[in-house]
Amino acid sequence: MKNPDAIVIGAGVVGACCALSLTNAGLKVLIIDRGPVASGTTGAGEGNILVSDKGPGAELNLAIRSRDLWFDINTDIGGGFELEAKGGVVVSRSAKGISDLKKLSVLQKENGVEVIELDGAGLRKIEPYLSESVEYGVLYPGDAQCQPMLAAAQIIRAVKKRGGSFIQGENVIAINSNAGSLIGITTDKNNYSCPIVINATGTWAGEIAKLAGSHLPIMPRRGFILVTAPAPKIVHHKVYDADYVANVASSDADLQSSAVVEGTASGTILIGASRERVGFKADLDISILRQLARQAISLFPVLSSIGLLRAYRGFRPYAPDHLPVIGEDANISGLWHAAGHEGAGIGLSPATGELITAQITNQSTFIDPTPFSPKRFQGSEYVAV
Repeated sequence: MKNPDAIVIGAGVVGACCALSLTNAGLKVLIIDRGPVASGTTGAGEGNILVSDKGPGAELNLAIRSRDLWFDINTDIGGGFELEAKGGVVVSRSAKGISDLKKLSVLQKENGVEVIELDGAGLRKIEPYLSESVEYGVLYPGDAQCQPMLAAAQIIRAVKKRGGSFIQGENVIAINSNAGSLIGITTDKNNYSCPIVINATGTWAGEIAKLAGSHLPIMPRRGFILVTAPAPKIVHHKVYDADYVANVASSDADLQSSAVVEGTASGTILIGASRERVGFKADLDISILRQLARQAISLFPVLSSIGLLRAYRGFRPYAPDHLPVIGEDANISGLWHAAGHEGAGIGLSPATGELITAQITNQSTFIDPTPFSPKRFQGSEYVAV
């Protein structure tokens, strides 16, 4: 594409949704990635679209908006990415955990999230195979799921049909500016002139920012997922232990894991979730996989009789204050960042695209974008490690 109005670096779901939103606003968009569609964090995701794991605040507001936008996108582009409003169930088996979950659900309800408290009998009515040891949980009908690789592919296909372009196999090596204003980018193969660039490169977003002389402390948090062989319908919702919420909010570098179990349209069951800061170390850690399996079986004992198909790992792009980075660069006008969503990137992608697009096109935003601004890290003590 010659003379695009905007370039999106990154062909994961965040980049795809930014590109679609910009395209629908009338801009000619070029997407560039060094690899194929969804070859980074998106390709290792479960496809979570959650409101259940967030307390009151800016990120919850973003999640509520984004959840609705996913269904708008599904209608807009004709689906094709297994979007399912399956609902989520959060459970706890300790007195403190139950107390904390009750307090969180009250605050979430006050902020527009639908919550339904359930006792043991109520839980097993909607999840018949759930362990008898679970006696309290909260149903979140608003939680949903999609197949993230399909979502990225279908959205980028829609962008191309509407006049956009996608180039893979090019690595961005320079952000070009003049007097503090963006004028384009350089890849290892070409130069591109463009007044607007969106950095949607996930765990590598800090490296792109560094090319512009900016500081963006995005760090990778490694996580593993187990995938079972196809099985009869056993798990009807995304079911997870309330410890998962605390783990998401933690800044601890050490290993944390909590039971997360959900079925898919193909019949496989996804089992997570682990988090640890080990850089980009890609080793397969069998001890972590065993821990995840034990935790899942403690929630659904029937899983002990189902074989595993595979295990994989990915790296969540994590910001130290646990908020995504969405907004214009602190040093270069025209350079925008959309990264740092950690495990919520799939779910938050449509609202991220909408928020970026509204600011670029000088439209009113649905929420205050200030909490997400990259400028919050100026002069920051945060260092990506």
